[in-house]
Amino acid sequence: MPNALNSVDRTPIAYDVTGDGPAVVLLHGSALSRAIWRGLGYVGALAGDFTVVRTDLRGHGRSGKPHDADAYRMPLVVGDVLAVLDAEGIASAAVAGYSFGARVGFALAAAAPERVERLATLGGTYRAQEGQVARIFFDGYLEALRHGGMEGFIDGLEAAGRSLDAATKAAFKANDPQALVAYFERTEEEPGLTEAQLASLGMPALLMAGTEDTARFADSRRAASLMPGAGFVPRPGRTHASTLFPAHEVLAELVPFLGAGQAAA
Repeated sequence: MPNALNSVDRTPIAYDVTGDGPAVVLLHGSALSRAIWRGLGYVGALAGDFTVVRTDLRGHGRSGKPHDADAYRMPLVVGDVLAVLDAEGIASAAVAGYSFGARVGFALAAAAPERVERLATLGGTYRAQEGQVARIFFDGYLEALRHGGMEGFIDGLEAAGRSLDAATKAAFKANDPQALVAYFERTEEEPGLTEAQLASLGMPALLMAGTEDTARFADSRRAASLMPGAGFVPRPGRTHASTLFPAHEVLAELVPFLGAGQAAA
């Protein structure tokens, strides 16, 4: 499994590459890993037509796991994705991200638009997240991580009524809880993008969110109205946690969107 090194702080970023064709970078959500994309069937569906690049975002999976909150500043995370692209000699790629991965996609598109050919976001937002993360997980999620580790975090999710599929639970258990504490502390402080920055993003974009994922639904629809090349697709009845499955419903929108870029090339 290859690793790329962030040139600023030398954090190693684990990634893998599958398939052949135009490059698509898949970015997972908080407390997950690149494994989620294979576990839910996305890699198998995309690798026949695309070069699928999956990364473990810092603090997750097999990438470096700093315990310092400042190590999770968004410019460093964006630098991680660029380091992976550089390591593979990929000048530009389509980027698809879920939840935190969507926020990274927005930030990457703003910081290095020449590297992002197309942007797809799932359950994403461009806004600052202060006070919002607990709504996705549960009140007291940080204390659960600090004192109960990943088991405490999973127990808290289930006590809050969240039903976790096997792939998601396995991804959660593989994490370093103290690295996630640092990551979430920084997540609560990140400023997000301004609406003026969104309006300047000219690449084609597909923004998807569940109708039951109230805040992300509103934010995604707002972002699509501001970005000149964006379209918004609602996911009826889906919550934030269930945005990615069943995968065939998402892929029915995602594959033609990515394929439009392939045809244009």
